Amino acid sequence: MTKTIIELKKADLTLGRDAASVHVLKSMDLSIDEGEAVGIVGPSGSGKSTLLMVLAGLERLDRGEIHIRNTPLHRLGEDALADFRGRNIGIVFQSFHLIANMTALENVAVPLELANVRNPFDIARRELQSVGLGERLSHYPGQLSGGEQQRVAIARALAPSPAVLIADEPTGNLDTETGRQIADLLFSKQQERGMTLVLVTHDISLAARCSRQIRVRSGEIAGDSRNQPAEQAAFA
Repeated sequence: MTKTIIELKKADLTLGRDAASVHVLKSMDLSIDEGEAVGIVGPSGSGKSTLLMVLAGLERLDRGEIHIRNTPLHRLGEDALADFRGRNIGIVFQSFHLIANMTALENVAVPLELANVRNPFDIARRELQSVGLGERLSHYPGQLSGGEQQRVAIARALAPSPAVLIADEPTGNLDTETGRQIADLLFSKQQERGMTLVLVTHDISLAARCSRQIRVRSGEIAGDSRNQPAEQAAFA
């Protein structure tokens, strides 16, 4: 029996003010089950990345509700929200977001340390080894390739053992072959750990690897399909 892990109800969000305001999400309803791999696609400006930031707990709704693991994120204060996000949601960005003056090991361990997790460096070492970077622990981001930096970012996202893994254009800054390797890694980790994976991508072939594809247009869900071939998952 499937269990809902993410639920949006009448989610509404406007960014900017006055003449510069943009109605980004328009009374959106969305339900995602535990263990699903969901690809979110849509044209630039459709609201897909903002939707992802809402699901990651990094953007607040103006109106409506968001529940993750039966927790109403829209009702949490900033500290409680940050704590929930740190324990339940892993986030991978297109541009890696690594700290330049920290080693790979420190980039993964320090967020755990700040969250008062026991043995943060042991966990970080294990996660880096699991993504193929056991020989790169002491390297700084500037000494790593783009693919290696993204592997560090994935290890950092996985380190707290999150129930939900959020990825925003995770292959967008990588060449085709490296991007394929990173995608393989994300899907293998999702299946291995039974996590829910939600990713935004312009790469239709990547979205097609997900068990479900959601098309967003003008702040609304324009399509929702499961296990469709890449050409059918493309937005019009």
